[in-house]
Amino acid sequence: MNEQAFSEAERAAVYRAIAERRDMRHFSGGRVAPELLARLLEAAHQAPSVGLMQPWRFIRITRPELREAIHALVETERLRTAAALGARGDDFMQLKVEGIGDCAELLVVALMDGREAHVFGRRTLPEMDLASMACAIQNLWLAARAEGLGMGWVSLFDPLALAELLAMPPGSKPLAVLCLGPVAAFYEGPMLAQQGWARPRPLGELLYQDQWGHT
Repeated sequence: MNEQAFSEAERAAVYRAIAERRDMRHFSGGRVAPELLARLLEAAHQAPSVGLMQPWRFIRITRPELREAIHALVETERLRTAAALGARGDDFMQLKVEGIGDCAELLVVALMDGREAHVFGRRTLPEMDLASMACAIQNLWLAARAEGLGMGWVSLFDPLALAELLAMPPGSKPLAVLCLGPVAAFYEGPMLAQQGWARPRPLGELLYQDQWGHT
């Protein structure tokens, strides 16, 4: 066995966290202890980032009126999304798309301002700042699952309206509202699959060799 590998039990725990991670929408209130929240955010902060730019910024929402205002932005976009979906709009409206009112912690994750100054790794692929931020969110998600906490990524909002609500500087951009906290149970599979909205595609359909489409 590779001497750099984790033990069998440690490897199994990593793969279990990946397999059992869920985009949660149902929360059971409660709280997240400050030391646990700090540990989770530190895990997010240890994510890889292109050029070590660390473009992520986390805003912890503690004021009830701000939480309500964010929920209102999400509800506005939910209605607009339903209208844009046409024939599937009614089905979409039956889905639970957020847990903002029930989760223990609400976080907004944004890209920082001044990103254009970071050229390393972004000259031809400027969206690598977003890729780096997504890695931080995934770290947080997996660490939360390992700690027995649910997390849901909400992307139904107008980023300009949310940026204004949170007094963010020009050039920054919010990309995730994260609901975090205790849950009664984790979904057995992706919620959208369980509710018939979409089906997960097997890896074999998405894996090519040498050229696009060659399996």
